[in-house]
Amino acid sequence: MAEHAPSAAGTGTDADIDAEPGADIDAAAAGPADSARPRRSAVTRAAILAAARDRFAADGYERATIRAIARDAEIDPSMVMRYYGNKAGLFAAASEIEVHAPDLSHVPREEAGARLVRHFLERWECDETLTGMMRVGVTNEAGAQRMRGVFAEQIKPVLAAVCPVPEEAPTRAALIASQILGMALCRYVLHIPPAVDLGHDELVAWLAPTVQRYLTAEQP
Repeated sequence: MAEHAPSAAGTGTDADIDAEPGADIDAAAAGPADSARPRRSAVTRAAILAAARDRFAADGYERATIRAIARDAEIDPSMVMRYYGNKAGLFAAASEIEVHAPDLSHVPREEAGARLVRHFLERWECDETLTGMMRVGVTNEAGAQRMRGVFAEQIKPVLAAVCPVPEEAPTRAALIASQILGMALCRYVLHIPPAVDLGHDELVAWLAPTVQRYLTAEQP
């Protein structure tokens, strides 16, 4: 059965927040003493989000719990709720992705494919969020839905500026995703040796011609 993340604006019932008994810990439970602890704000949030991505990838959205994520992050569950409210809010934050897609309208037309491939290689290797969400995306529907949304929201507008028929942008985006996400899966998640061993220039040389065709070639 497909797993769907509830809206982050939900009421935060026991079922939404944590499937385990006694998980309805109010955010207000974190008192003034917590504010004096050295692990605060950005560091604490980073630890929570890293643990959440791993847990969502391993257990799926439905089975992952606030308590398990807090245990992985080595903090009290009340801190997770203080920052993110409930599990839906945590998932929304953990799956937030910004790919910073390049503006291809100023790139020579024949270089657009290589520019896009190189951009994604660099992004994937400097942002662990992308790899984390790739793992989530292949294990449950909520993560897959989020990855689809990223390409719909952030990639299609880029393609619309360069593809010969703007109405074909959604189809071309899906074809490009098959190349870029496919390589990312093999290289960063499954760690298939040949894919891991290839250097950036080699990967660009292999992938760019296909991506270029998806970007600018006439429909077959």
